[in-house]
Amino acid sequence: MATLQPQNHTSEVSPPLNSYQKVFIQRDYSDGTNVKFQTKFPQDLEGKIDRPSFDLLVNTLNSVYAEAEKMSSRTYCEGCLSCLTAYIAYVCIDSHYEKCLRRVSKFIQEQNETVWIPHGLLVTDPADRGLRVIEIAILGEQVTNHS
Repeated sequence: MATLQPQNHTSEVSPPLNSYQKVFIQRDYSDGTNVKFQTKFPQDLEGKIDRPSFDLLVNTLNSVYAEAEKMSSRTYCEGCLSCLTAYIAYVCIDSHYEKCLRRVSKFIQEQNETVWIPHGLLVTDPADRGLRVIEIAILGEQVTNHS
């Protein structure tokens, strides 16, 4: 039986992500229930990341989610095909929404590697949090338990 080996071969063990201080960017429900996040710059990120990088992240996510939820002739045909095939068509093809979610994941991964991690921050994909929040972990600040 094969065993999984850790990817990191250093002797240093990093703490789990849930032990870091986090900043949450909440959903913006002012225009309804479509997936859209607040664009207000959180004070907890002041001095840790510049405003244009934050704006790029949130505005890009908001625009991709808006595109994912936009009704078009393509998404209409996709819906009809899925109904006609009792949704078996989704075994063979990815929905427009799934493709947009993959774009978001790829964008966040690229942003983490190039912008956020070098500044000591890590953005979690909103899909991992049920599309409720954008979670940003502050890697240099661990939460301390006062028990």
